[in-house]
Amino acid sequence: MTQSMAPFLTFNGQAAEAMAFYTEALPDAVVTMQVPYPSAEGESTSDLIMYGAMTVKGSELKFLDMDPAHPAPAFAWSTSLYVACDDEAEFDAMFAALSAEGSVMMGPESVGQIRKCAWVVDRYGVVWQPVWE
Repeated sequence: MTQSMAPFLTFNGQAAEAMAFYTEALPDAVVTMQVPYPSAEGESTSDLIMYGAMTVKGSELKFLDMDPAHPAPAFAWSTSLYVACDDEAEFDAMFAALSAEGSVMMGPESVGQIRKCAWVVDRYGVVWQPVWE
């Protein structure tokens, strides 16, 4: 099945840094595209990301840095990225990495048939739900 919808994360100058962090923090995360904004002459001279993409466990995430003159709003807890973990070790590693320099809104705890789940706000303000069923 081809993925036809992808989360799009908008940053204020931290997209490249966040992408590098997620490749370390998330299982099977691979940056697939990282295109900086071009200069007036068409050369890539900026650290800001105009088009960015990565895959995480087979799903795609898109990235962008906003123009500093028009900053992006903060991420909100009402939208989160759900990541199904293969086992407890994967859950624990993801939880530890994402919560470092971030905050924990819930968990880790079991809920119903779910063995472990959590709501974590990472250091960039993105809200994640790692889940081990």
